Amino acid sequence: MLGTAAILTLTGCGAEPAGSRVDGPPRAPAATGAGSAGSPCPSRLPRHDGGPAGSPAADPGPRADRTPLPLPTGGLTEDGVEITGLSGWTPGGGHGCRSDGFLADFTVTNHGGTAKTYTVTLGFLSASKGAVDNVETTVLAVRPGQSVRRTVRTGELPPGTPGVTSVSIVKVRSVPLAEAPSESGPCPASGVRVHADRGDAAMGLRVVGLHLENCGKAPYRLNGRPKLQIVDASHEPVTGVSIVPGDRIATGTGADGTPRDIILEPGERAYAGLVWRNTTEAGDGYVPVNAPYLRVWARPGARPVMTTPELDLGTTGRLGVGPWKKEG
Repeated sequence: MLGTAAILTLTGCGAEPAGSRVDGPPRAPAATGAGSAGSPCPSRLPRHDGGPAGSPAADPGPRADRTPLPLPTGGLTEDGVEITGLSGWTPGGGHGCRSDGFLADFTVTNHGGTAKTYTVTLGFLSASKGAVDNVETTVLAVRPGQSVRRTVRTGELPPGTPGVTSVSIVKVRSVPLAEAPSESGPCPASGVRVHADRGDAAMGLRVVGLHLENCGKAPYRLNGRPKLQIVDASHEPVTGVSIVPGDRIATGTGADGTPRDIILEPGERAYAGLVWRNTTEAGDGYVPVNAPYLRVWARPGARPVMTTPELDLGTTGRLGVGPWKKEG
């Protein structure tokens, strides 16, 4: 798993009262939530730049005023991601409203040998380092050696939200482009889409669903459980963990039941449950397993898909998986 996120602190940003004189470069007002003064503003910026890989960073355009804020020399880099700018922004357009927020610019550089899709989470922080807003964005198809620029912004913040004074890299995940999961969009050449949901956690029990959709033109047959390979943050296979039927971990989670032969017609969906406990035993020889990735083969001979269920298996040494079941 990633270590503690490094933090860029912009000393004094948002600390001066409105209208007071501040030496140095101009500073944007701290974000206190959309519509904190006047009527709510229309949304003028996407939460992230959704342009194709390689396109310039999103530009708020003439309807928004950006106030660049200083960053330490060299910026912040982690796992190929570098934060390159933090700005305050205020939409214009004569609506008579106030909606101050912050933009963070960053680059993604693929230092590997294969094309990858990246999921980046940036955190906008208050002066006390508390989280004001986390923004997740996906950067598709970054080729080896390529650098891609992107911009994300704070979302609609409620009145009274603490001001933003810094930004950090919360998490970076990357999967090979050839194994990228998909929930929508063009149908892959395999004819099926596979992805993992956000899951549920309660009292140390984790439950995540694997979902498969037949987006092709022919029936798709499934029988049994998907084949799984646990992969760590360095994209290396994890050993020493047993893959077991889901009902050996817990019952009533949706990851139990007897495997049955099912046929998905075009447009139909199936799911298989993942279940584990994150119990951790103390003592020599007990090493907790934390692995963000899970490579999934829906059936023998299928194209593998690398999902990101964020497996925190503790020291249990087991991951449960249920059989494929038809949805609906």
